[in-house]
Amino acid sequence: MPKQSAPPELAAIAPKLVELTDDVLFGDVWERPGLSPRDRSLVTVSVLAALYRGEQLDHHLGVALDNGLSVEELSEAITHLAFYAGWPSAMSAITRLKQIAEGRDV
Repeated sequence: MPKQSAPPELAAIAPKLVELTDDVLFGDVWERPGLSPRDRSLVTVSVLAALYRGEQLDHHLGVALDNGLSVEELSEAITHLAFYAGWPSAMSAITRLKQIAEGRDV
């Protein structure tokens, strides 16, 4: 999978934020050997779903699929977190997962 990066159009308004995103978050944190990209995606999707961060969740659900997680595994994780993060967060996340999966025909 290609290395992730911040949307380049954001550099015009927040160049330092884009630089930190690319260099530190995606260039260092996501590349650390302690967790696989698949596991990092599972953690990231879970946190974004729990915190109701839909805009970022959409992107990271796609990354999670690219990193080897299946729709079934993501569905199971979202179902599990419903009891810890709240039903509305889980229902929103599962709706987004359904849309992304349908868009990819998976």
